[in-house]
Amino acid sequence: METTKWALDPAHSEIQFKAKHMMISTVSGEFKKFDVQMESDGNDFTKAKATFKADVNSITTKNDQRDAHLKSPDFFDAPKYPEIKFESEKLEKKGDDYLLTGHLTIKDVTKPVQLNVENNGVIKDPYGNQRVGFEITGKINRKDFNLKWNELTEAGGLIVSDEIRIMANMELTHQ
Repeated sequence: METTKWALDPAHSEIQFKAKHMMISTVSGEFKKFDVQMESDGNDFTKAKATFKADVNSITTKNDQRDAHLKSPDFFDAPKYPEIKFESEKLEKKGDDYLLTGHLTIKDVTKPVQLNVENNGVIKDPYGNQRVGFEITGKINRKDFNLKWNELTEAGGLIVSDEIRIMANMELTHQ
């Protein structure tokens, strides 16, 4: 089967994360600049290979002071490590959806991760272009990637949770 190349439609895609703050609320953030490239066998995504890159300097949590802290050496160290990268290894069909296994690189650490992928289908848009949509969710432990900064509250709780939830909506167009 012929290889199909897919490219990100950034106007209809987003990558977000959520972390507990002081263990009583959730802070959300996103990366404004990122790219995804994918190759598949036509519309069969079981052998698809995908790469993802996010610009760490595009991080936003709607709080300038927190964003600057996240870009600092306490967290992402954006001047030294300006990109987050993911390379897929396997996309395993699970009912109508998939389990995506690959390697995530944050800072100087690369670790295997698994993400859940919901395939929202392939359509032809009004301009004759083929599009596919995916919703991706998962969790990582930030300390696994040397994102170790933390402090304790007066009661002894952590300021920032170790577990980070990842949510992405990706719309790709056939090239």
